[in-house]
Amino acid sequence: MDGNIFEKILGQDSLFIDRKAFDHAFEPSKLPHREQEVESLVRNLVDALNGHIPSNMLLYGVPGSGKTVVTRFVLSQLLEKGNQMGHPVQTYEINCRNVDTKYRVVQTLASQLKQRGDYPIPFTGWPTDRVLETLIERMDRIGGVHILVLDEIDNLVAKAGSDLLYSLTNLNTILRNARCCIIGISNDLNFTQELDPRVSSRLSQEDVIFHPYGAQEIQDILQERVRMGLRINSLEGGVIPLCSALAAQEHGDARRALDLLRISVQKAEQRSQTKVDPKHVRLAQSQLEHDQVTPVLRTLPLHQKLVLFCIIINEENGLRNISTGEIFRTYSQACMKISIEPLTPRRISALLNELDTLGLIMARNVSKGRGGRSKQVNSAIPKTIDPIKVLSHNDPQIEEAAKAKYKLQGKL
Repeated sequence: MDGNIFEKILGQDSLFIDRKAFDHAFEPSKLPHREQEVESLVRNLVDALNGHIPSNMLLYGVPGSGKTVVTRFVLSQLLEKGNQMGHPVQTYEINCRNVDTKYRVVQTLASQLKQRGDYPIPFTGWPTDRVLETLIERMDRIGGVHILVLDEIDNLVAKAGSDLLYSLTNLNTILRNARCCIIGISNDLNFTQELDPRVSSRLSQEDVIFHPYGAQEIQDILQERVRMGLRINSLEGGVIPLCSALAAQEHGDARRALDLLRISVQKAEQRSQTKVDPKHVRLAQSQLEHDQVTPVLRTLPLHQKLVLFCIIINEENGLRNISTGEIFRTYSQACMKISIEPLTPRRISALLNELDTLGLIMARNVSKGRGGRSKQVNSAIPKTIDPIKVLSHNDPQIEEAAKAKYKLQGKL
């Protein structure tokens, strides 16, 4: 092989002008179809520039509906205007999926306010009340308005309960020279039902709902990113509509559309093609589905794998809307085939709920009159994936179960 192995690739003209335009963290200068939501935040947060305390806010919407990008856009404009007016505002963003305990949230906030000469706060070891006192001292020292953004706040509540939010929503009664506003961002409209009513009323002073993007709205978003990130005439006509339609099926997730388009461009480049066409989008869709679902399937616990396996083999036998009773009968056979003790029907019902939450099945509750309630279950695994092959990967028990014969109910 002559020359350096990277020379050939480096010599190719990229279809990208700015790949960052397709990153989830990219902050665009325009936010199509989010004017109303931007206006809601601006009308509340303008109080910070007038020396008042903005109301606490909760922003709701499905993943990819623009909650975080809108918040960052508005806060960047707020910081700019505050500096121009001589009314500086402090903003902090914490992702509560990564920072999910009371101690870590308060420690992260206080550490961001650290100045020269301040002692560092350790990741663990201090009483939480001491860390909270340090946070209050540092906020008061700086003064002004502090805006705390808690992204995926529902995850924090699920892990840590209401205590932290009670402390944070109570800060304005303790602070002397500073004021505090909290913006919570959540995918779950109902998470406040888990909160102490005192916390819920303080936190949810203003709510903003972000509706899912429609296919045409996603097209407008993609057109704007294409203008910034790709060479002119690098896409065939059907590419953006197809990316948008596929993402609209995924609850209107704009991030999904950006991922699809970015990977589609990469697929074209890998084939040394100068234009992206719908075939590349289909390849990107298959890759995304595989990359997202396969690791989840492989890391399921044994009994969840068995339950999912039983749903799949019933579907392959022609059954749809499979009852929990039928799933349990097949599952009991599978356990007997590999010589393990089956779980109870109640536990299997809980495992079905977990598989539904993971997006691997669709489970619908149905009433059976005096017979109580049951579920009708269908697999939600993309057709591009062979689930039994993936479930069996490095798992000899599932591999053994897959070789066995089962008495299954036929198609009704």
